[in-house]
Formats: sequence, C-alpha cells, structure tokens
Amino acid sequence: MPINFDKYLGAHDNALLLFERRNQLLAENMANADTPNYKARDIDFNKVLQGAESDQLSMTTTQQGHINLSSNDLDHRIKYRIPTQSSADGNTVDVQMEKAAYAENTVRYQTTMTILSRRLSGLTNAFKGE
Repeated sequence: MPINFDKYLGAHDNALLLFERRNQLLAENMANADTPNYKARDIDFNKVLQGAESDQLSMTTTQQGHINLSSNDLDHRIKYRIPTQSSADGNTVDVQMEKAAYAENTVRYQTTMTILSRRLSGLTNAFKGE
C-alpha cells in the first residue's frame, strides 16, 4: 500500500513555507523602519488558509511566456499593511507591531516544526516496526 505523504503531513509542510516567507517580510519591514515612504507588507495567514481550503480555480500556463501564478506562489498574496498611526515621512512601519507579529509567527513556525517532527518520527517508527 503506497503512502501518500501529502495526506499524512497535511498542510504543515506548506505552512512552514508560509511562516518562513512571513518572517522574511516582517524582517524587511523592521529593517526599513527608518526608510522614508517605505510601506510595510504582510501576509494574512487566515486568507491564505481559506484560499487553500476553498480549492480556488488556478491558472495554468499554456505557453512559455505566460506568468505562472500557482497556488504555492505566496508573492501575489502579499498585502500592504494599513498604518495605525500616520508618519511624517510616509513610512508605515510600526516597529513594536512588527516585533510582536514576528514573535507570534516564530512560535507558529516552531509549533508546526514540532508537529512535523513528531509525525515523521512516528512514520520512522512504523517502518522500523517499533
């Protein structure tokens, strides 16, 4: 009987990619906190998750020149964050909010990594017959 790893691992492997990309965006935001006219960006995890669950229609490329917008491509889901307080130089980064979001995202990443590690450990034990 073949093992379907996608079914066994669930959405956790894709979630790791999402958390990694979000951490990158949040770090970019913090690095540009003093850059005039820099607009903070983020990924809304809930909307990405809803899109994955609803099985939205995906575009396919029929010729080499077409732009590939696969469901795994997170860049088209990146949004500009609405600032909570206006800035004189046009920068929309709130460093405290970015730090809090980064910490929360890191905890989610670690939790997902722990879940995947336990599932793979269980699979390894099943193969060994333990």
